Amino acid sequence: MDVRLECFKMVGAGLATSSLGGAGVGVGLVFAALVIGVSRNPTEKDTIFQYALLGFALTEAVGLLGLMMAFLILFR
Repeated sequence: MDVRLECFKMVGAGLATSSLGGAGVGVGLVFAALVIGVSRNPTEKDTIFQYALLGFALTEAVGLLGLMMAFLILFR
């Protein structure tokens, strides 16, 4: 295989995995908002926690899609 093509595949996979950093920041923001929301209104803890879990799942899904794209670039 051409060396330049292999180099571009590595660069593309590295750029695709940069979404994992954004997912990490997003998860931190979701749970920071959970702590603030529960401290302001402790009676709504269960509802706020359900929304936080939904936000966590959606944020992680974006990160996993980026990881999947990186694997597709590398091993295809």
